[in-house]
Order: sequence, then structure tokens, then C-alpha cells
Amino acid sequence: MSKLEISASKDHFARDGKPWFYLADTVWSAFTNIAPDEWEQYLDLRRLQGFNALQINILPQWDGAVAVYEPAPFKKLKNGKWDFLHREDAYFDKVRSMLRTARDRGMTPALALLWCDYVAGTWAAAKLPDRQMPLEAIQPYVEYVGACFAEFDPIFLVSGDTDFKSPETLVRYQLALATIRKTCPQALTAFHLQPEADLPPEILNSPELDFYMFQSGHSLPQDTPYKLARRFSTKAVKRPSVNGEPCYEGHGYGHTYGRFDAFEVRRAIWQSLLSGAKAGVTYGAHGIWSWHRPGTPFGAAAFSSLPYPWSTSLRFPGAWDAGYAKWVFETFALFDIEPMQDPVNGREEIRLSASPTRDKVALYSPYAAEVGLGIDLSRHETFQVDLAERRILKPGLRHASAGTVVSMSEVNADTLLLAIRK
Repeated sequence: MSKLEISASKDHFARDGKPWFYLADTVWSAFTNIAPDEWEQYLDLRRLQGFNALQINILPQWDGAVAVYEPAPFKKLKNGKWDFLHREDAYFDKVRSMLRTARDRGMTPALALLWCDYVAGTWAAAKLPDRQMPLEAIQPYVEYVGACFAEFDPIFLVSGDTDFKSPETLVRYQLALATIRKTCPQALTAFHLQPEADLPPEILNSPELDFYMFQSGHSLPQDTPYKLARRFSTKAVKRPSVNGEPCYEGHGYGHTYGRFDAFEVRRAIWQSLLSGAKAGVTYGAHGIWSWHRPGTPFGAAAFSSLPYPWSTSLRFPGAWDAGYAKWVFETFALFDIEPMQDPVNGREEIRLSASPTRDKVALYSPYAAEVGLGIDLSRHETFQVDLAERRILKPGLRHASAGTVVSMSEVNADTLLLAIRK
């Protein structure tokens, strides 16, 4: 597989000189919870759906399902805790085998180095004090995994679900970032953050950071996809932006009754893509990221709700919607569009993006409504997609000197309007 790079415009990825849309699935617990035959079944379907990347935690996920496959990544001390200075090589041999299988299906691994529970000073470290990796163990661990997995051309997510509320957290993540850059200099790097978190200046300004990854999360209200896309895509240091964890399909509304469905996943995806985070997006199914099996404990149910069995959540329809978004971006070469951040019709939920020359225009409407655009589409070829059914509609348009008005669609679903200058 050829090297993944940052585009010359610094707002998307490139491979072999061509734009590359990052479409990842969230399968954090893969290395600890998935049997070999399940892994192949999973990969075959995700490849069919158009996915080209996988976000996986190198170490066991604290809130995943109970791990059923041994060995652990580190030797155990007499008190049952891990000795982070002494690895179990059999664990990493198994990981390499799984990554070879994924590579054969064209998948780029995006590997989380240090989830927040392994790092002192984070919110999870306070909750799980026995899991913190000592400072002296971080460099040898990162050096080892960087060298161990370099052959798979990985992306490294230096953190997982982290915040930066403590100086000791920053010191540890700076060390991990510097070490992975030195050990695996060709690999791209990012930080997976909590929805409320931001990057401290020391990391934001570091030349060792390659792209931004934010998490729009699993709580209500869901205005975070476009707000965070706008925040990260307009930072002083320009880099590609990815929504690395939109709401998971089937996941509970955090601490609230109800679950996210395919529509809400589509809404998060398209609002992110048309608000500046156009380098790609991540999909997640509640039951896949944790690889849940019926009857196994799930400690995060109070926030997330009980997951579906992995075999059920693997077939959720939202994964096809995510693959369709990738197809649209690639087919219509939308990598040069830029968000028009002013509210459309006074509604921030409606997202509008266009190329600098206005040759390409994309409009996402979560609900049917007439929309007035400050762009003249009279010389464009236009069509509208019913995203729930992926049906193509011919939109009603009224052209005037102030721009074009798009009539309310006749489908009760979210729609994507595309306009390409003739």
C-alpha cells in the first residue's frame, strides 16, 4: 500500500497524488475480543461497504466487553496489576496477524497508542487508578509498537478519549508524540479527544502533529458535529480535520432514554463534512466498537445503554450511509469545497459548502424545508438525494438576482443537494 500523505492544500489526505477520503470504522476492542473467523467476516463486509480504515485501541479498552481472548499485552505482577515494562510478545504477534488480514483487504489501521485510562491526570485515570502506565514505561512501549506495526503503514492516534486538564497528562502525551514520530516517521499522527476537550498550544503548534481528530460524541443536543468541525478547520495551524467519533448507531443518548438511529448518524456525518471536516469521517455501531456478546458484562451501560450483539450491530444500515458519503465525495471530487458558515435560512443545522469558484455546491438539509441560497445555480446541473433511500430527485428551483431558492423536497427525509456548473 502506498504512503498516505497530507494534501498540498492541507485540508484532506492524499495517496499516490490523488485525494483519499478517510472512512474508518470504530472497532476499538478488536485486538482483545474478536475471534479469527469473526475478524474475517467483519472485514469482508466493511470492505464491501467502502471502508478503508479501522480505529483500534492497541491496548485493552476499559469500557469494551469483557475480553475473551488471551494473552494480555503485559506480564502480570503478583498483585494482579500489569508490569508495563515487560511485554507479552504473544499478544503483539496476534495483533500483527490481525493487521495482515486487514491489510489484505485494503484497510489502513488507525491505532490508539494510549487511551486516557493509561495516562495520569485524565478523567479516566481518576476513575481507574490501577491502569496508569508509569512515565518511565511510555517511551519503550511506544518505540516497540511503532517498530512493530510500521510495516502496516498505520496512522497513530496518540490519545484516546482524552482531556488535557493536568500538566502530567500533557508531559506524557508529548513524550508519546515525539517518540512515535522518531520511531515511525512516515506515519501520520492525530489525537482522539473528548467532545469538550481541545488541544493545548504545545501540541497544536507541534510539527509532529499531522491532522485534527475531534469527537462529536453521544450526548444531546447534537449540534457538536458542525460546531467542532468549524472549530478545528479554522484553527491557526491548518491541517485536515476528521470527525473521529460521531454518534454511534444504536448507542443510547448519553444518560438519557433513547438511541441514535441511522438518520442521526447521517446528519452528524454530513454536517461534519460540509462544515470543514472534509478529510473524512468515522462510523461506529454500538456493539461493534466493544465487540459485545450477549450475557457479557458492560460497565458503561449507565451512559451508553446496553450494546447490541456484535453480529446484530454489524448489519446496521448506517454503515452503508457512511460508505455512500465516501462515494459521493470521491465521485464528485468535493475535496475543494469550503463551508459557508453563515446560517442558511437562519438554521445552523442546514449546512452549505461550495468550491471557491462556486462550480460545485453541496447543501445538506436534515428536514424538508424551502431553502434560500445566496448562490446563483441557474447555470448548474442540480439534483437532490433522498439520503434515507438513496433516491435521486430533481429539485424545484427558482432563480433570482439574490440567488437560488430550493423548493421543499417532497420526501420526509434528510436530503443532499448537489449542483455542478455545466
